[in-house]
Parts: sequence; C-alpha cells; structure tokens
Amino acid sequence: MQQNELPEGKSIRRNCSMDELQQELFKLQDLKYRNFHSKLMPGIDKETIIGIRTPMLRKFTKEYAKTPEAELFMQELPHRYYEENNMHIMIASWIKDYEKCLAEVKRFLPYVNNWATCDLPAPKIFVKHKDELLPEIRSWIASDETYTIRYGIGMLMTFYLDEDFRPEYLKMAADVESEEYYVNMMAAWYFATALAKQYDAVLPYIQQRRLEPWTHNKTIQKAMESERIPDGQKAYLRGLKVKLPK
Repeated sequence: MQQNELPEGKSIRRNCSMDELQQELFKLQDLKYRNFHSKLMPGIDKETIIGIRTPMLRKFTKEYAKTPEAELFMQELPHRYYEENNMHIMIASWIKDYEKCLAEVKRFLPYVNNWATCDLPAPKIFVKHKDELLPEIRSWIASDETYTIRYGIGMLMTFYLDEDFRPEYLKMAADVESEEYYVNMMAAWYFATALAKQYDAVLPYIQQRRLEPWTHNKTIQKAMESERIPDGQKAYLRGLKVKLPK
C-alpha cells in the first residue's frame, strides 16, 4: 500500500461522527506535503491544515459522500480544517440537481478563505444551466468578499470563453475593482485565458489599458507562459506592458 492510500476494499465507516471524521483524515496526513502546501497559502493558519494530497482527499470524499453522516457534515459550518472545506465543496460540486447544487455552493461561499478551495473544479451540473448561472455570477462578482469574487470570475472563465462567449462578459471581469491580490490574480488568469481563446475580442482591453496596471501586466505575463498563444501575438503583447508606479 502506498503512503496515504486507502486500504484496498475499505470504505468509510457509516457511523462516523465529526470527531471520528477528523481522526480518519489525520490517518491520511502527509507532513511533508502539509509543510509545502501551507507555504502556498500564507494567510492560513498552518494548524488548520492536515496535509492530504488532493487525489487522496477526493478518493476519501467520494466514499464519505455515500454515508448518512455526509448530510450532517454539510450542515456543520464553519469547518475547522482546510481539508474539510475542500470536502464540502467537492460534495457540493457532485450534486446532480442544479437548484440544490447552487444553493449549497451559495451557502458555502462565505466560508471560503483561500484560493485553493476556491479553485477546485466547478460543479458539472453548471454546464447544463449556463443561462440561469449568469445572474449568480454577476452577483458573486459584485460581492465584497474576496473569494466570492474570485469564484465568480473563475466560473466566467470556466464556462463562458468558448461557444457561449459574449464580449460583454469581458467587461464584467474588467469592471471589478479590488486591491485584493487573489481577486486580481484571478482576473489576470481570466484575461490571459481569454486571450488564448478570444484574442480579437480581448486585445482592445490590453491595447487601451482598461485593466488595473498590475492586472494588465500579470495578464501579459501569463499570456507569455501560455502554449496556446502564438509567438507573434506574444511578441506584440510583450510590447504592451506598462511601467508600474513604485
């Protein structure tokens, strides 16, 4: 058995209390990973991070979601540990009923306190309800909460840069005004991805410097790192960087 691997054929106990759940999670702890991962989330208390690699946590959560205790767990907010938060958003994202899934996501978003939880894969059911989802995204982007805004921009990036793209969605992201690093980083990620997929529509935002200067330059940096943007476009974008005030 590999380190942090659930024993073959073993399932989560079906009468697992919250304390017992945490005990089960600590059995999967990888201290080296905990030390590494905690450095990627400088604002999070290391004592609230158990240290479980995401593939293992996902495997554990799929088993746990089958138990009666999972429903109780979903009502227990706030959670103590980072991994419990990740479990929560994973279980929410697997709900197949759109209204129930959306309600659970909205209930949980105020408790998201880091980029890694925020950026876990979006609910698959959202793909089938893009029209209904848009007003929710507008609401999230208009929030005062850092990770609610980030989540909203992330959903815009995930679902609305391909066949459902409309130029006005760029304005939704560009109009976000924030001094929060994790909001502006997501905005840069969004616009860099948009450059790869909708270059002609996005380019005026860069040419006209419609983004905040740091986000503008970070967008170009991320575009430089993208393998989906041709070298000629990269060379042109590189010349559009702006000098940041000291």
